[in-house]
Amino acid sequence: MKGKTSSPDQILGSPIKLPCGAVFKNRFAKSAMSDSLGNGNGDTNEEQVRLYERWSDGGAAVSFIGEVQVDPRFPEKPGNIVLGENTNELTLKLLASRGQVNGAQLWPQLGHAGALSHLPISQPKGPSALNIDGLQCAGMSLEDIQELPDMYARAATSAKRLGFGGVLLHAGHGFLLSQFLSPLFNHRTDGFGGSVDARCRIVLEIIDKIRCAVGPSYPVGIRINSTDQLGGGLSEVDALEFVRLLHRTSIDLIDISGGTYFPGAKASSEGSTKGGPYFVEFARRAKKLTSIPLMASGGFKKREQALDAVASGAVDMVGIGRAMVLNPRLANDWLTNKGGDPEFPKFKSPPHGAITAWYTMRIAALAEDNEGKFALDLESALRIYNERDERRCNKWREKFFHLSAK
Repeated sequence: MKGKTSSPDQILGSPIKLPCGAVFKNRFAKSAMSDSLGNGNGDTNEEQVRLYERWSDGGAAVSFIGEVQVDPRFPEKPGNIVLGENTNELTLKLLASRGQVNGAQLWPQLGHAGALSHLPISQPKGPSALNIDGLQCAGMSLEDIQELPDMYARAATSAKRLGFGGVLLHAGHGFLLSQFLSPLFNHRTDGFGGSVDARCRIVLEIIDKIRCAVGPSYPVGIRINSTDQLGGGLSEVDALEFVRLLHRTSIDLIDISGGTYFPGAKASSEGSTKGGPYFVEFARRAKKLTSIPLMASGGFKKREQALDAVASGAVDMVGIGRAMVLNPRLANDWLTNKGGDPEFPKFKSPPHGAITAWYTMRIAALAEDNEGKFALDLESALRIYNERDERRCNKWREKFFHLSAK
């Protein structure tokens, strides 16, 4: 006789307690994406506040603000938020308040773009100097590296003071901390490069410094790559060893992703099987190495995929990005018997960067409660996206130019 089958609400709607004691009300996270909604001065605005309010109201247990920079000299884009000096704290408090309705949480993802810093407003630096097709950067000095733990800890302390539910440390997608982990881009010989332990060292030091700054009960998570999907980059074997090292820390959540924005890297979807979620199988292997709650982000398009991932024990949370851009109330919908999977657009021969631009511009429409009239084609979305960035670059330079020489 078959046992009683659990309903979607019982599986995906069950709460989960983090090691620090904080509780997520269900198993749905709005995964970190670069929403590019900052005002060009490193500050938030009403549109960004409304966006995260909608995802919170739509049922997500936690949403992650995609790119919140700890150093304005090294942003991913001019639409990023900066947590630091001269930040408009009143608007950030409003973002924290309205982005955490209905028992939801909102965490900034703390980052530093390193070698991938946006060239028009940065002089990129990474763990090692690089000069390859499409990517050049200077190498960080030992002093530069030693400043990082305090920099991240100050940002985390600000997030706590401003009322955000926790912080997520960005160590994926080819940005600075991911660069330290990758042997392809970290050629250092001074204790911060070489072995897996040495390449992970700065990340572990940052975690320890943040924990000392925010205390034992404030949630601190981390996003990591399962693989760079680049020859000679971070392998799954090394990534699993990184999970072993994280198990010894005070981290409360490990968000598993993959891929980088470096030239020549494969898209995460190229490593998936049968068009399903990208990183569940890696998470299943990582589960054997740690008791820290795991989340996989990327490729969840159907409720059954989320159900299978959580019910099988591969992950504790599912991180959903583009599906929640198509339907901001997806979490609530998937917790009902009716469910309802979003219909994804199909693009033929998209120009480079156009799909990301299309989703980013749809995010902007969500923020204005105007998605019902959103009808941009790929080329128009890419043009508007780039023109918006150019305007914000001018504002960014005006505010942060005095820091560029430091």
